[in-house]
Amino acid sequence: MPHLFSELKLRDIAFANRIGVSPMCQYSCIDGLANDWHFVHLSTRAVGGAGLVFTEAAAVTPEGRISPEDLGIWSDAHAEALARITHFIDSQGSVAGIQLAHAGRKGSTYRPWSGDGAVPVEKGGWTPIGPSALPFAETYGMPHELTADEIQALQQAFVAAAQRSFEAGFRVIEVHAAHGYLFHEFLSPLSNQRSDSYGGSFENRTRFLRDTVAALRRTLPERCVLFVRISATDWVEDGWDIEQSIELARQLKALDVDVIDCSSGGNVERAPIPVGPGYQTPFAERIRREADIPTAAVGMISAPVQADHIVRTGQADMVLLARELLREPYWPLHAARELGQTMGWPAQYLRAAPRGTPERGPAHEID
Repeated sequence: MPHLFSELKLRDIAFANRIGVSPMCQYSCIDGLANDWHFVHLSTRAVGGAGLVFTEAAAVTPEGRISPEDLGIWSDAHAEALARITHFIDSQGSVAGIQLAHAGRKGSTYRPWSGDGAVPVEKGGWTPIGPSALPFAETYGMPHELTADEIQALQQAFVAAAQRSFEAGFRVIEVHAAHGYLFHEFLSPLSNQRSDSYGGSFENRTRFLRDTVAALRRTLPERCVLFVRISATDWVEDGWDIEQSIELARQLKALDVDVIDCSSGGNVERAPIPVGPGYQTPFAERIRREADIPTAAVGMISAPVQADHIVRTGQADMVLLARELLREPYWPLHAARELGQTMGWPAQYLRAAPRGTPERGPAHEID
């Protein structure tokens, strides 16, 4: 049976283990450009041994950011700023991943430690967009309802961002369709009240995401691994739910998506979410089993035994850690020792490693 430290092969990319760094916003950019903070933050997690290191959500347009301080990938300059990070991640035996995103109606808001609600235009904000003119909450901006032509333009923005990302050395690309951001807003009938071909039925509400994923797969090289993060449920009645998520996962598998990253919530203010250790893992298990597609589990995963159990019992193919890796960047090294597994260490740290620990090599060749 696979375990937390067994290799995972997707397309021709081999992940040294089943541990991934979940995308976590740092709210520390100027004009969307990665800087020294991002280099240190992401590179440290690669030194710590995670098999996959995701960037935070990278906006495909300036208006796609959650806050004015968010990461972007809407120009070649943004890709250049990220390229040195991907090369270092690779040198540590990890695989670099990027999450492509658009905040939709949840855009133009203050970063957590600077305020709450919408950032006004005069302070660097903008008018958010969405499938319908429905704000996320009272303190958020009223979104502009997208036209069909504007939806098509956004699809092309995702394609261009994916191309830049691959050229910058990312070998895993994730489409962010969760947490109440733009794609999720289209999926859920609570935020999508359109009457055209992008609203109403399940087929219409999923069209924007499916068309974008299909365009990405046509454009990206065959070896590029494609993840899609979804919120498996809105946690409220008459919203997006696990049954719809399973059907969407089946359709995404047919479009050559490699992994469904299973999160939940984010589209309804104050939804009653039963947060607790592993509370989202059952979604990953059901989607993996019923849609027959690899999944990643995320959410309140912190103990090595817990993470290993998720993989060993077939609940998911990979675990993505967030807060635990903020608290402990070298969690994978400590988890390997606790679980009696062997993993490579950087040559510079071997003097502190258990006897017999191998030296770590690059994850793959960047070309």
